[in-house]
Amino acid sequence: MKIRKADTVLKVTEPMALMDFLIAKMGGMARSSVKQLLGQRRVKVGAGIQTRHDFALKQGDIVTVSSGRGNSQLTHPKLKIVYEDDDLIVVNKQPGLLTVATAPGSKETTVMSILRAYVKKQNARANIYVVHRLDRETSGLLVFARSEELQHYMREYWRQLVTDRTYIALAEGVLEPREGKITTWLTEDKRNAVVYSSPVDDGGDIAITNYKVLKTSQQPSAVSPLSGAVYQLVELHLETGRTNQIRVHLASKGCPVVGDRKYGHGNESSPIDRLCLHAKVLEFIHPVTEKKVRFESPVPKEFNRVLL
Repeated sequence: MKIRKADTVLKVTEPMALMDFLIAKMGGMARSSVKQLLGQRRVKVGAGIQTRHDFALKQGDIVTVSSGRGNSQLTHPKLKIVYEDDDLIVVNKQPGLLTVATAPGSKETTVMSILRAYVKKQNARANIYVVHRLDRETSGLLVFARSEELQHYMREYWRQLVTDRTYIALAEGVLEPREGKITTWLTEDKRNAVVYSSPVDDGGDIAITNYKVLKTSQQPSAVSPLSGAVYQLVELHLETGRTNQIRVHLASKGCPVVGDRKYGHGNESSPIDRLCLHAKVLEFIHPVTEKKVRFESPVPKEFNRVLL
């Protein structure tokens, strides 16, 4: 990690919250000023930028407060950086934004194009490399590598590196049983961009999804009382990461993701104008530090409003 001369470098001598530590060490700085530092992404714990005021510091941690000189910030309504260091960038994306362009030469704004412009402001030679993807209409967490070598390593050992990958979906219908495992074989028709599911091995790729119903809406839904539909908030853990896996698996159970135009009912009965699928948790072994890192993105508020 490169340290500017004007940066303040502090060592943690006892466990405490980041906010309390900064107030104690930064000359009695006001809470509002500390929050501003965090919001401006000027505080690092170790090699990674930290924005949470309640982040738990451990004895021996190194906290660096940047002077702010030369900092470039990412400001985009559909994309937020939640973590970055010299090797990785983790982002939280909103629905409607592609991870990468689907056609060569496309001028469409994507997560990749936004991050590439961001890192090149810091260093004209810098680049960014996609490790995994989310569908355009799926929101939530994504990780990108800062080098091609690291990209290849993370892709090759993705299943060994990832320790928790949790999604939240708003599904239409009633899943039975309320907790279980879905195992099917998936075959992708790339010509039509559709994935087909088979309950038996038909030569496709095995796909395994663990699910648990967290909450069920009133009947009828308070948000869409005329539809008569029942909605469920479902937590899903992936054992495999196939294209459209969650969407296909929930549809195969007769409970498609709300707003799914490809495998469900689209917007015909949807109380929300979006695909209701969100990548909530991404936890993995950092490929360089070899330490476990965990990121969480709040469940979109509109999901819970449907369940009231």
